[in-house]
Amino acid sequence: MIETTFPPDYFIGIIGIAVFAITGVLAGAKRGMDLFGIVVIALVTALGGGTLRDIILDAPVFWLENLHILWIAVIAAIAAFFLEDYFWKTYKPLLHLDALGVALFNVQAIDKTLALGFSPAIAIIMGIITGIFGGIMRDILTDRPNLVLKQELYATPILAGGILYVLMLYLFPDAGVFNTISAIAVVLIIRVAAIRWNLTYPKWLLFAGKESQ
Repeated sequence: MIETTFPPDYFIGIIGIAVFAITGVLAGAKRGMDLFGIVVIALVTALGGGTLRDIILDAPVFWLENLHILWIAVIAAIAAFFLEDYFWKTYKPLLHLDALGVALFNVQAIDKTLALGFSPAIAIIMGIITGIFGGIMRDILTDRPNLVLKQELYATPILAGGILYVLMLYLFPDAGVFNTISAIAVVLIIRVAAIRWNLTYPKWLLFAGKESQ
């Protein structure tokens, strides 16, 4: 049954689902997939992180309770399939949409985890898992270089945004929308900067990498 009242996290989640579904379509389009295959990739991308989070937290899987979320992902995927050229011409679409998706999912996951009574540390970890797992599955299924395994900053912006969000919830508990926007903005700004300028950790925080013997 569809709820009649919609808290802010609901809308954040809906936007995140649609955005990640679109990134799945764009990744699949590079591989020349058909519409059915594209929709499957989109669903895995959009729902994978939240599904893993709910399984770990032993909570009802979010899209099984609200099937309209599943349909939103399907509709976003089909729309992106037919509007693929628009997305490619308008953005650096996959990376920038991915940045927005992880920023949205991070905040929603933290809110849900805290609401279930878990500690802030667990909430931050769930934010990271929710933000990256769908993208990992998308990249594996479309045989793309995995963003998490690249030196470019990816999971770190999610961690920074999650820590900031938890701190702001503690320091400014009544500034709900401001806290949410601030956390989303931090993840998005750092991630977009990393995409634009290829930001990485300094060399002393990186493994040199060795050829296999």
